[in-house]
Amino acid sequence: MCPSIPSTGPTTIPPANPWRPMRADDLDGVVAVAAQLHPDYPERRDVLDERRRLCPSGCLILPDARGNPGGYVLSHPGRVASPPALDTYLHTLPEQPDCWYIHDIAILPALRGQGATRDALQIVTGRARQHGLHWLALMATPAARGLWTHLGFTPIADIPPHIAATYGSEACPMRRPLSPGT
Repeated sequence: MCPSIPSTGPTTIPPANPWRPMRADDLDGVVAVAAQLHPDYPERRDVLDERRRLCPSGCLILPDARGNPGGYVLSHPGRVASPPALDTYLHTLPEQPDCWYIHDIAILPALRGQGATRDALQIVTGRARQHGLHWLALMATPAARGLWTHLGFTPIADIPPHIAATYGSEACPMRRPLSPGT
């Protein structure tokens, strides 16, 4: 289980940062955002909810003007060499994680361009540090690979092909070290 992170200390969400913790009642909105942004990568609602339940501190919502999910983050401790396959249950988090795995950062077009991705990365970097981890890792879809490269992520070799294939033939596993100040 990924413990909740207290709301005090250096890794709290800055007041200007609109991200908030994901709640169970956000899941229909998360599924709707995912369906709109990732139609080629469908995932079951309960698979997404399992990630929220296993690691509440790694799952966030970016509210739209009406307070509904306009973006979300699903993330949790993981293992660089064995990212989870798409639309699969984790059951548990790894006992000895070596990275903070970003399952998804998804933001509707109307909310882009305001630094929300940067803010989300700042939050998950703080979570990784609180867990003593030194890497962020993710699976980049072809459309998002340029963004992740721009944000300092580099490709990872030797990921099991059957896992990478669940994200499509052009998916790219990537990671970024957490150096001081990032």
